[in-house]
Amino acid sequence: MQTRLEKEKSLPIVAEVDVLVAGGGPAGVGAALGAARNGAKTMLIEQANCLGGMATSGMMSHWCGGTESPLLDEIFARTKASPLLPPATSERAAGWATAHEAQKTALQELLLEAGVTLQYHTRIAGAVVEAGCVKGVITESKSGREVILAHTVIDATGDGDAAAAAGAEFVLGRPEDNVCQPVTLMFRIGGVDHERAAFPGSFESRIDLPKGEIQTLGHEHLPFPAGHVLLYPAPLPGEVCVNMTNVIGIDGTSVRDLTRAEIVCREQMVRIIRFLREFVPGYENCYAVTSASNVGVRETRHFKALYELTEFDIVEAKLFDDWIATRNLFNFDIHSLKGPGLDEHGAQHKFRSKGKYSIPFRCCIPQKLDGLLLSGRNIDGTHKAHSNFRVMPICLNIGQGVGTAAALAARHKIAARDVDVREVQKLLMQAGIQP
Repeated sequence: MQTRLEKEKSLPIVAEVDVLVAGGGPAGVGAALGAARNGAKTMLIEQANCLGGMATSGMMSHWCGGTESPLLDEIFARTKASPLLPPATSERAAGWATAHEAQKTALQELLLEAGVTLQYHTRIAGAVVEAGCVKGVITESKSGREVILAHTVIDATGDGDAAAAAGAEFVLGRPEDNVCQPVTLMFRIGGVDHERAAFPGSFESRIDLPKGEIQTLGHEHLPFPAGHVLLYPAPLPGEVCVNMTNVIGIDGTSVRDLTRAEIVCREQMVRIIRFLREFVPGYENCYAVTSASNVGVRETRHFKALYELTEFDIVEAKLFDDWIATRNLFNFDIHSLKGPGLDEHGAQHKFRSKGKYSIPFRCCIPQKLDGLLLSGRNIDGTHKAHSNFRVMPICLNIGQGVGTAAALAARHKIAARDVDVREVQKLLMQAGIQP
């Protein structure tokens, strides 16, 4: 590959804060609120034009699992109260199904009320690292390249863009071959008769239709690697969230792979709508309403931290001494790495555990870097454990925990790894979180 040397230049330092949160998805929202509500001067940067990540611009149908989260309850309540919702649908939109536009505004209100400085349309272009300590990030935006300095940077980008730029060690995807879970472009359709419609909610949902069993029909008539049928009622009348596009063999940190995935998913959308009209009662008149702003990436970098969370920790429902996120519950949602459906190592209906589990602070502290914390699906965990903790409510809980720790680090002028986790837990319990 040919190369060209970029001209060296000085970059302006446009902000200096206690806590800088990179990424505005659930993990970033939790981190920013955890930091700001505990007195830290907090800034959040986000590449999209809104908060929420996969919950909003990514158009995920719902907040998965049975995780307990007072902060998520607060988000639901604020969404329910949004004047952007028709009154007849606000009750439903307050909980399981996500009202995407209302939630964008609800999240923004919560962060601004907490005193968080927001900056949209901003990407991570590099990191400022001195003597093994992250001092800030280099950003890229319409304003050019700029520097933001912080006592602690929280990487809530999902892919760990800030951590990778800082040189933190990671493994991509499954350790033995670096293959990652497939990607999906979520989209919403209208014109659905909810009274007659089928709503298969998992790969193992088997529904008999006049022309055959729904998952079997999907495998027979949809273009590989699509093939499973996942449909979720949306809050607005006649609308359904569709989780059926599927592209395997994608590295979500490669722009060329992401472009290929977007192209394939949009081609699949046409076939999926034709399939629904022909085979699924209630969908005869369905049509595309809108699609997500970006393809949904489930898995990329797993960073090396002080502890690797395992699937055994999850099924044993471990409560760690250094917990910062508790009462988490979900299954092993590994989408097949070879095609449609559930991976052979996944477990949905057959998932069993001893209860709700916790996530230790050690999973969020990179091994060899200070000034940096991990938040969300980029924390240290095995490929299988990741399929559980990657979902939005758990990422929100992780974010709140590390944001609280980062605020204490700034308050005491110490490295985040040196914070007394008992003080973090005391503040979390004051916020309604129980071990």
